[in-house]
Amino acid sequence: MYSSKQSDALHIMTYTLNSGIKGTVPLSNQQIEEWLESYRTNTRFVTSIGKEFFGLNPELVADFKVQNQFSDYQRVIVPNQQPDEAEEHLSSAYKQNGVLIKVDCKCGTAYTTDSPMMRTKWYCTKCKEIVFLDPKKGKVETSRGEAYYMTNKYFVERAPIE
Repeated sequence: MYSSKQSDALHIMTYTLNSGIKGTVPLSNQQIEEWLESYRTNTRFVTSIGKEFFGLNPELVADFKVQNQFSDYQRVIVPNQQPDEAEEHLSSAYKQNGVLIKVDCKCGTAYTTDSPMMRTKWYCTKCKEIVFLDPKKGKVETSRGEAYYMTNKYFVERAPIE
């Protein structure tokens, strides 16, 4: 039985194979009906979920449970929605605590990156060598704003962070 119909809400079907392996799959109402028919008639169930195909042999399924609008334990997958105001507020709060870091590595790589918090050492993305914060140089001007300078081109004395 093949199906490609999708509704807006997908419901989680949890199944247990005869071997004891558990699995879950999101299905639309139409796909759930087709699975029930396949289970009753003992025919293989094949359907598309997004761009993937999913198949299940009812002979190998020991039991299954569908969590839909009639379930006590409802868990519905809904399409991606625009982030609400609280998520945007949280995102901006994390960005406020972040700092800019200017990396100048001896391998020739130089770039500016974000860090969620202040650090005294970082790793070069190209050669994976450690670069250290240069507190004497302080902040340097970059195209993205002022950033802490980190390098491994010369010896850096460790000093307390500003």
